[in-house]
Amino acid sequence: MIFITAKFRIRPEDADRWPQLAAEFTEATRAEPGCLWFDWSRSVEDPAEYVLVEAFRDEAAGAAHVQSAHFKQARQALPAHLAETPRIINASVPQDDWSLLGELAVPDRD
Repeated sequence: MIFITAKFRIRPEDADRWPQLAAEFTEATRAEPGCLWFDWSRSVEDPAEYVLVEAFRDEAAGAAHVQSAHFKQARQALPAHLAETPRIINASVPQDDWSLLGELAVPDRD
């Protein structure tokens, strides 16, 4: 899978509205057949920072995403609300879902 994490610094006046501003893009991306997940989180330390964790089935799915109409629309609409260019980590990972974090395993509670 293609695993991507990106940090977005939002203009302070738009930070509270970011989920709504990115909603159309988020919904359209989640509906792509090759999208495994596309999840936003807001920093608990910096309310102007959002982290996007996304994954696509393979390189073809990632390519389809960046060539989609909603991606092109987001490239035009969303930068006006950003304080700086987002930072990204993009990696190919030989799995297709989350692994369990064994160091914090929850015991059976039966």
